[in-house]
Amino acid sequence: MTQERINAELSQILNIRYPIIIAPMFLVSNTKMIIAGIKAGATGAIPAMNYRTTEELRTAIQEVKSAVDGPFGINLIVNKSNFTYKEQLAIICEEKVDYIITSLGSPGETIKEAHKAGIKVFCDVTNLKYAKKVESLGADAIIAVNKEAGGHAGNISIKDLVPELKKNCSIPVISAGGVGNGYELKEALELGADGCSVGSLFIATEEADVSEEYKQACVDYGENDIVMTSKLSGTPCTVIKTPYVEKIGTKQNWLERLLNKNRKLKKWFKAFTFMRGMKSLQKAAFSATYKTLWCAGPSIENVKSIRPIKDIIDQLVREYHEEK
Repeated sequence: MTQERINAELSQILNIRYPIIIAPMFLVSNTKMIIAGIKAGATGAIPAMNYRTTEELRTAIQEVKSAVDGPFGINLIVNKSNFTYKEQLAIICEEKVDYIITSLGSPGETIKEAHKAGIKVFCDVTNLKYAKKVESLGADAIIAVNKEAGGHAGNISIKDLVPELKKNCSIPVISAGGVGNGYELKEALELGADGCSVGSLFIATEEADVSEEYKQACVDYGENDIVMTSKLSGTPCTVIKTPYVEKIGTKQNWLERLLNKNRKLKKWFKAFTFMRGMKSLQKAAFSATYKTLWCAGPSIENVKSIRPIKDIIDQLVREYHEEK
């Protein structure tokens, strides 16, 4: 039985039943997850970086379009660490996805090119200053990444960030982080959010292609096991505190910090750190290894088993409508 629609701005913008984006997760998100999410009444996005070539990215977009008729997006890293940014943007515009989520850089060129193709652009922000900047560049919505988010989290709580952005910005605010159940979804919308981007809940799903060990870790560990590390990409990122993470620590060593501050070497060191970190994540995500570097956010506290995506979305909506 289809549950009652949740009326929020994101539902109107994308014409979806529920204002929920299955967040783009590096190495985790795939076409099966997006298709399942759309069929369940939500939407979802995949990082362009999940594909080794731009043609693989094109094939993935076409696969989703041929399977379902609902909206979906692609997450694009728009800073200099993404050497294939221009090619990825060109493919996305040619294939006309519904929206782009930009991360880690200035979205000016992306907004300009996407709007020419009739594509909306939602921009990751962690504070008001950057939110005002992307609004002035023509962004269609803001993804408010708070400190409860997984992956590259912000440093402001959902209870402070969403109301501040709603008060000072005139475009929709989509909250990212801090939603692990339907009650928290309702609280986020009551704070003023126009929709929510939810990621970590969907790692331990039947549709995800990551290893069973990664999925089970999301079941076995909880919010108190999430730590921030700068060793993966140079940018602080949340991971599950496995014995391996405890062993290697979460801070860059003195040489890494020095290289990260050198004006001439900074760009190349960041790119090297990013690629090295991504390789470590990839190895851990798809195989059983003691070198486990698993990205996740505090909302894994709500993950009790490995389930289909439809079950999770149904539960979110059911809890949203319940009287707590």
